[in-house]
Amino acid sequence: MRRRYCRIIMLKILKLGGSIITDKSRLATARLEQISRIAHEIAGSEDLIVVHGAGSFGHIHARNFGLPDRFSVEGLLKTHLSVSDLNRTVVEALHDAGVDALPVHPLSSVVLRDGRIHLMSTEVITEMLRRGVVPVLHGDVAVDVSRGAGIVSGDQLVSYLARTLGAGMVAMGTDVDGVMINGRVLSCITPESMQSIESHLLPAKGIDVTGGMRGKLEELVELAAIGIDSRIFNAGVAGNVRRALSGEQLGTLITGREHGDGPQEA
Repeated sequence: MRRRYCRIIMLKILKLGGSIITDKSRLATARLEQISRIAHEIAGSEDLIVVHGAGSFGHIHARNFGLPDRFSVEGLLKTHLSVSDLNRTVVEALHDAGVDALPVHPLSSVVLRDGRIHLMSTEVITEMLRRGVVPVLHGDVAVDVSRGAGIVSGDQLVSYLARTLGAGMVAMGTDVDGVMINGRVLSCITPESMQSIESHLLPAKGIDVTGGMRGKLEELVELAAIGIDSRIFNAGVAGNVRRALSGEQLGTLITGREHGDGPQEA
């Protein structure tokens, strides 16, 4: 493994949705070809954090054990071990593609309060970045000081890390071309236009305990309000992950900057 120390130029955060890297309708089923392809598209990117969803490795277990509504040590353990298996698959695929990557498990680094991140240890993440390593986090279960048990979604992790570490780029890879309204992709969403589209958002495919597209947008709109732009794009299209990390204009931009009077169609 390479050993290098670097200054972080522009922190990038890439989220890979569970719908892209797993079959959300089948328990603990990874899409290995997709994961490998995406890993090779990530290769060469610097100053990068990868966060991936739990997909069928997490959502089905969480639902079966009643998480987060009830505290179940067995449920927390089985769900965490399952999502850790998916995380290992992603990290190993990155290594196979020549990327120095290491796992970071939220269960061991996050404390929730009322379902939101209350405390998170980020020192190990910044040290990995300084050494040229790609930290790979994932949707996970966590201890909640108010409720006992909680779910920490990949989307919430992206939002927290972007705000705390000062991300210059946030890219959300999903299984659709962007935010869709009446079959068309919106090119831009602002905090002001969010309310007008909420009723048009469709439920998540398969089993999802973290809010689907609505949950993503709620997190990203908060980032836009403090000046951090993001994009929702289709990571299922070959080459799109590389394009997104290169700054190409894909999918839907979520921004706090002025872009007309409302959401625009691409």
